[in-house]
Amino acid sequence: MTTVQKWSGREARELRHALRMTIRDFAEHLGVSERTVSKWEAGREAVQPRPELQATLDTALRRASDEAVSRFTAATSESAAPTIAVAGSYRVQSHKFIPGYIGAAAAKGLAGLPQVSPRPHEWLQVSATKVPHPSGRCTAHVFACGVVVFHLEQELAPTNLAELAAWRYASYEEDLPWAAHQIEQLLSDQADSQVAVPEYVMSMYVLHEQACRREDVDNAVRLLSLPSILVNRHATPRPQPVPAQVERGLLAEGFDQLPAEPFGIPGVSIGFAAWSGLAYHAISPERALTADELLSLEIDVQMLWAYCRHIQRAVEEGRDPVMPQRFGWRFLRAAHSRLTTARVQETAQHCLMRQAAVTTSGLPERLVQAQAALREAETMDDRVSA
Repeated sequence: MTTVQKWSGREARELRHALRMTIRDFAEHLGVSERTVSKWEAGREAVQPRPELQATLDTALRRASDEAVSRFTAATSESAAPTIAVAGSYRVQSHKFIPGYIGAAAAKGLAGLPQVSPRPHEWLQVSATKVPHPSGRCTAHVFACGVVVFHLEQELAPTNLAELAAWRYASYEEDLPWAAHQIEQLLSDQADSQVAVPEYVMSMYVLHEQACRREDVDNAVRLLSLPSILVNRHATPRPQPVPAQVERGLLAEGFDQLPAEPFGIPGVSIGFAAWSGLAYHAISPERALTADELLSLEIDVQMLWAYCRHIQRAVEEGRDPVMPQRFGWRFLRAAHSRLTTARVQETAQHCLMRQAAVTTSGLPERLVQAQAALREAETMDDRVSA
């Protein structure tokens, strides 16, 4: 029987994922507020629920189905030995997003597999499955429109930010062929799938502990969103971190090159979004955005970016893009509206995050171009039919 000696925010989050519940559903299941669950998950292992809620979580695990318990056990076993941060090191949670286009038919086929389960989503059918990775936890999100997004989560404890930046460049060289192989494995039984090899990796970093001075944390988070500043990309055989004194100077004095869009709230959080990544640090975890809130937006952005890229590739090759009608230009028009229009229920933090992440990704322009291409192709088809 699976038991937990001491529940923390990390185990609570894994139990929620194992039960396939949203934060709202999980909160109702436990009889607590959504804010309580969000606070646990934002604090991760640093937050431990009160004794009576420890017992509530014990009961929830005990009453879970065998399948859910198996998922929980596997997830907590993978994270049982996280990277240990030594004195004077950072503690960073790295999230990588690797999208690839597989086609709507292949996505429908994958969604029907036993190991793939539906995932709650506000406006699009999505399924998810765990994918083995040698150095992290990975979930493949399969969207009905024909895109799969690999979300790879890794715990890091670099002694400085330049070390992390160099690791990013080196790991990307391994991540892309790994993702391509995983797509091949997932689609091994799908004879007619349209596979676009993953072209890029998008990163998001959540800073939990800093090794810099408190007054330099703002610049540290900004550097996390712009890691190329901390790497000598011309070094051979691979990019190397800049000298320690260069990083210290950037932390203390700031920098002007490569703009990043801020989206933090004073006293609550620090957040920056840039073309190369997104970085976030919760000053007040109980009031800040949760990791899941950041992730859900970024996964959607990367899915739509890859979808538009597939359409763009067809145009550049001199072909008319052909997509299922339900995922045609009207689908992209709706997606554009959802991503660029504020919702009544959104907080100021959500609005700032969404605006910063979407704007710096360049997605709005791509959505407009993809809509125009699909509409033109549809018009041509109507003329031919007439």
